[in-house]
Amino acid sequence: MNFQFDEELTMLRKMVRDVAEEKVKPRAAEIDETGEYPYDIFQVLKDAGLTGVSFPEAYGGSGLGATGLCIAIEEVSKYCCSTGLILLLTYLPTLPIRIAGTEEQKQKYLTPIAMGEKRAAFCLTEPGAGSDAANIKTKAVRDGDDYIINGTKCFISGASVADYVTVFAKTDPKKGMKGMSAFIVEANTPGFSIGTLERKMGVRGVPLCEVVFDNVRIPKGNLLGVENEGFKVAMKTLNSMRPIVGARGLGLAQGALEYAIAYAKERTTFGKPLTDHQGLRWMIADMALQIEAARLLIFQAAELIDAGKIDKRYAGALSMSKLYPTDMAMKVAIDAAQILGGHGYIKDHPMERYIRDAKQLQIVEGTSQIQREIISKNIIEYGLPRRDW
Repeated sequence: MNFQFDEELTMLRKMVRDVAEEKVKPRAAEIDETGEYPYDIFQVLKDAGLTGVSFPEAYGGSGLGATGLCIAIEEVSKYCCSTGLILLLTYLPTLPIRIAGTEEQKQKYLTPIAMGEKRAAFCLTEPGAGSDAANIKTKAVRDGDDYIINGTKCFISGASVADYVTVFAKTDPKKGMKGMSAFIVEANTPGFSIGTLERKMGVRGVPLCEVVFDNVRIPKGNLLGVENEGFKVAMKTLNSMRPIVGARGLGLAQGALEYAIAYAKERTTFGKPLTDHQGLRWMIADMALQIEAARLLIFQAAELIDAGKIDKRYAGALSMSKLYPTDMAMKVAIDAAQILGGHGYIKDHPMERYIRDAKQLQIVEGTSQIQREIISKNIIEYGLPRRDW
């Protein structure tokens, strides 16, 4: 593993850092307070070319893959985890298309996302099927040259502002996970609607929605890959997402620590700055250590993804890059608030927002408990992750 980024990735980090400080940071508190989708920030990301950072150049992107996206998400998430999620949603809903789509589907549906002309959402979770994705009840029935989809999805990020969704449904319910298929559904299709808009604890700048499919008729050309093989697509998609979610935690923790250090340098107690107190210095050391460990896990996993290593053999290493950074983000956010004392508990400072946002990361794209299951089973079957893959 090369621990130094090449010139292109280094330039990307500098550019995103400038954009984040100048455009994202001033809006972060307001985005959280209003709970409204920040169309202006989406435009900022589009203008900077960041909506296409992970996409191949053939589809209008920069060709920087998961590694480039992790860098971009880390930098914006230092100030606003909602903005990190906006960038994540250029990747998650498009992965099923990248993995299983035809060239025609890729040209039609990937390019507008990369160019920042459209937005998408990923529809897998249902009221009775979160971590147990194989238990989804949404059905897609073949009708001549079409499929008719019926069912309800829940906790879908960004669906109410999406132009299309990638959705998973059972085409042969008797076969369980082997009867699942993946589809593309455009949001203007009759029968597609947004149900409940959830009131979230954190990451309030991106809507969390219920999505309803009521006799939604789509052409068979919107099937992704082979009928009844959608579960494999879903698992490869989720494997590919692990370090991307982890990067949001990495950025959040970095932002929290930097804020806490700046505060501690200015705040005095017992006649000296907080940074002169050994107990707080050791907290800072532990936080920095955890952040650096998370960074290594994330970019190791991003390297695997960019090499196309996303099947079950690599699931343990990929899950590590989601589990540790997101648990770490929660701990660092709480410790950073502790350094601020009473100021860490009020909205004049961002710490309480960091804590609320960090909690989401331990739940989405596979809970911390599910990640531990994946890691343990993967290690038992394949052994510990190795660098000679």
